[in-house]
Amino acid sequence: MKVKKIGIVSRYDNLEALEMAGTILQTFEKKVEIVLSPKTAEHLGKSNLAVPVENMRSAGAEFVISIGGDGTVLRNISKMEDPLPVLGINMGTLGFLVDVQPGEAITAIEDVLRGFTYTERSRLDVSFNAETLPPATNEVVLITARPAKILTFRVSLDESLMEVIRADGVVIATPTGSTAYAMSAGGPIVDPRVNATLIVPLAPFKLSARPWVVPAASTIKVEMIIPEKEAVIVIDGQHSYSIKANDVVTLTRAKNPARFVSSSVNGFYEKVQSKLA
Repeated sequence: MKVKKIGIVSRYDNLEALEMAGTILQTFEKKVEIVLSPKTAEHLGKSNLAVPVENMRSAGAEFVISIGGDGTVLRNISKMEDPLPVLGINMGTLGFLVDVQPGEAITAIEDVLRGFTYTERSRLDVSFNAETLPPATNEVVLITARPAKILTFRVSLDESLMEVIRADGVVIATPTGSTAYAMSAGGPIVDPRVNATLIVPLAPFKLSARPWVVPAASTIKVEMIIPEKEAVIVIDGQHSYSIKANDVVTLTRAKNPARFVSSSVNGFYEKVQSKLA
């Protein structure tokens, strides 16, 4: 079915990204209705088209074009309670979540506007001492705020003690996030179609502390148990919160997944080979 309305979100601190947003707007504004994120609209002089990302679904947009890098994608997905499908145009560096290169953007959008499918990626709901934090598409990281100061975490799975970890921190990642921080910390690469969650210690004190792959439906609780140590929790590299001894972070599979527009660009395994070669 032909697409009738789309949203565009661009990095506004990157001139090339804004120029790409302007080119897309100029090319397609007579073919499809377009709304812009407020900052994108402001920089393009199109304030009449401004709609906050979190309201684009209710405004009738069918998918969002994200112009930037993975961080741009993650930041905007976190704003949407029920995320719209995202088509990422890579104006960043590595880009596992941004499939389309700038030179392919117009052709790719033309194809998608004729009709599209999308894949769903699981997210993690995050509760911090019973307070709800933004969901994670890639990962949740609990990490020391002071270099060379080791932390101790009690990790439980479905109310059963799994392990007490002494380390610089711990990464809890989705399969989508398995190619991000978790991979750099020695975790496995996991196909996004696998229903799993990764638990990866960061520089653990014990050689026996290894990464875990657990069912995605599990409830994971992480408690910091050593006092007087400074630590932070970081969600998708976008949101940070201070934590202290006896604070509890609880992670469960989110009700609403992240969604990504399917493109003709290489699949997951080809992408891993090309990005990590």
